[in-house]
Amino acid sequence: MIPAEDHASLISEPLSEIESAGLAHVFKALADPVRLRLFSLIASHAGGEACVCDLTPYFDVSQPTISHHLKVLREAGLVDSERRATWVYYSVRPAALAQLSALLTPAAAAG
Repeated sequence: MIPAEDHASLISEPLSEIESAGLAHVFKALADPVRLRLFSLIASHAGGEACVCDLTPYFDVSQPTISHHLKVLREAGLVDSERRATWVYYSVRPAALAQLSALLTPAAAAG
């Protein structure tokens, strides 16, 4: 992800080569329907976090496959993870959500 202090430049001027490369990685992670749905499920889950056990019932794929998709989201900087006993809990990174929101907000609406 691009540092938070660079949000304004994303909506007021063209992306640089470095910004484009970083954001392409993020959008590639979200381009998979399972990962996009996981991201949405985590963001909307009670308390803003979910463990794999909360997420697997929504999919017709195995728990290891869900874990792989969560790893991709984590490596793209979209979610954080925290191990608690035998489970890993995931939460959407507020900075990542803010960056995506700023990027997708039209310049006129941003202010």
